[in-house]
Amino acid sequence: MSVAEIITSRLEEAFEPEELELTDESEKHRGHAGWREGGETHFHLRMTSAKFAGESRVARQRAVNRVLADQMADRVHALSMELKAPGE
Repeated sequence: MSVAEIITSRLEEAFEPEELELTDESEKHRGHAGWREGGETHFHLRMTSAKFAGESRVARQRAVNRVLADQMADRVHALSMELKAPGE
């Protein structure tokens, strides 16, 4: 499985999102820290989930980081996030 497939699968299982868009932005970071040939090092996540209702921006990001901890420690250098509850 690709890194993107692993991330998507874990997020779908943990957050049951209404919207999930994961974009590999690695090529934008060519030559910078953490970049590797083949990409899948820098991602942007846009996700809407009812599980984020009532949670702060920081709490939402921490929840995502917990679910992806092993990928963030090993394969992913950067993950920017836009996390919303329905209706936001």
